[in-house]
Amino acid sequence: MSTDGSGEQPLTRAQLRALRAADESAQPADDAAEPADDSAQPAVEPRAEPVAEAADVAPAPEKRPSPDEPASAVPAPVRAATASEALTFEEAPTPLEAPAPARTPAAPRDRRFTLTLLSVLGILTLVAGVLAVVSLVQGPRLSDVQVDPAQAIEASGSRLILTANQSLDGIDADQVTVEPAVPFTVDAGGRSVGIRFTVPLRDDTTYRVSVADVTATGGGKAADLETSFRTPASNIMLLQRSADGVDKIFLSDLSGEKAAVVFEHPRISDFRATTDVLVVAVEEEDGSRLLVMNRDGTGERELPLPGEGYVSSVQVSDRGGLVGYSYSDRELTETSGRASVLVTQSLSGAGEPRVVQIGDKDVNIAEWRFVPDSSSLLFIDFDGSLSVEDPTGDAGAQAMGKAASILGVNRGTYTALVERVDGSLVVLDLTGGGEEPLPASDPDYGDAVGIEAFPGGTLRHVIQRDELGMPTGQAVVKVDEKGAATVIAEVSGEDSILQTCASPGGQYVAVAIAPDLANNDYDDLLLPLPTTMHTRLIDLVGDRELPTLSGFDISWCRTAPLP
Repeated sequence: MSTDGSGEQPLTRAQLRALRAADESAQPADDAAEPADDSAQPAVEPRAEPVAEAADVAPAPEKRPSPDEPASAVPAPVRAATASEALTFEEAPTPLEAPAPARTPAAPRDRRFTLTLLSVLGILTLVAGVLAVVSLVQGPRLSDVQVDPAQAIEASGSRLILTANQSLDGIDADQVTVEPAVPFTVDAGGRSVGIRFTVPLRDDTTYRVSVADVTATGGGKAADLETSFRTPASNIMLLQRSADGVDKIFLSDLSGEKAAVVFEHPRISDFRATTDVLVVAVEEEDGSRLLVMNRDGTGERELPLPGEGYVSSVQVSDRGGLVGYSYSDRELTETSGRASVLVTQSLSGAGEPRVVQIGDKDVNIAEWRFVPDSSSLLFIDFDGSLSVEDPTGDAGAQAMGKAASILGVNRGTYTALVERVDGSLVVLDLTGGGEEPLPASDPDYGDAVGIEAFPGGTLRHVIQRDELGMPTGQAVVKVDEKGAATVIAEVSGEDSILQTCASPGGQYVAVAIAPDLANNDYDDLLLPLPTTMHTRLIDLVGDRELPTLSGFDISWCRTAPLP
């Protein structure tokens, strides 16, 4: 129905499109910018309200502009579109249609991204192929080496880990060579080859390691993995006691020229050092104190004791972070108090001190040692029974027969040198209890009063005698694994050897000597010793001249000297 009385019906949307198409085909291109003749085509009048499009509902009538009204005065939404505006008009949403999403030129960009991605993938595939070919041609190569040279000269069990650039076939110990020669075990898997040195290494030495004929898991050419590292020079600690002053522990190089005091106390009875900490037993009026600190003397802390009493024979374990000692209560009677019980506890201070027992009874210890490369204890009680126990396990003490003395414990073999009650010297297997006689030396320098085991042999402290059997002096004899013996240190009848200790790797020997023993006064500590003590250093594997240092109980020693 018409609302302006003209009698004309409003045009439909299809009619409008047909008119625009006819106008575009009839109008010259250079006239596209001129306004269209309003009388030639009907204008669209804006609707008052949006009307839902329906087939049976006629569009609302539109108001037509007067022929005399200029086209520019007609608002854009109701002015007929020109030929150049047709695309915009066509795509502009009407009230009857939902707006169409804006179009962006995405196709060219997507095409470029696809081409770039394919190019990158192609390059990566090419590189992977080249690397695969190179690996097949060259064989495995080293990509990383891990080793702690400083720790390796202090304790057995240090590891060298070689990492290859690809997974490896199985590695046999026969493929591994270490120079200078040192015993080792091999543990390999994946890309790594682990080499565990079962004894400490020598100081200030270059080690060369080679793994021969290594192949990748997928096959290919065999290659050798080779590396080298150098261990640092040794540092040692020495104890100096003073009859009328302060006892001191020094940290020094082997020359003694760079000695520095790291701890001092009026009465130091004993000490031990590990790669990380220093453990010191001191005496005071109410008994002993056990102190733990860093190797440079910093970070001092005190470990609790089982009671008020005295500590002696301090030792530290290679494994488990334990300290052990012989402990006696200060107040002792025939019916009360503990005498010479064996105690272990954590170096960290965690937990309470633990007294070693057999059958729920505290054991009185005559002599004891930590077993190297473990946390196990080897001890002889007052009845002469020899036992071994791991304080970190639940198996308890294992009987090893009767013994008069523990002469030494070998590194890396879990064997001990023991004097049986009949005077025989044996090498005892601590895992199964088997034993064999200790080989005699050649030449035979007589029975040893003390034996120190080191990697490659033993050091035997012997008494030298004349033809009538009278003592004329003392000596330290080096005996290798085949029994060949060489005297490495001697003292006259006036002097006395009180302690012999080998460096962890068996490279050096320290011999503690009390000169002029008859006129060398003893101190009054729990472990009384001559007030004047010297330590002679000896190079076992080279011709290096080493000095004699003032002091004793070098940090290589695992036990205190015997008075």
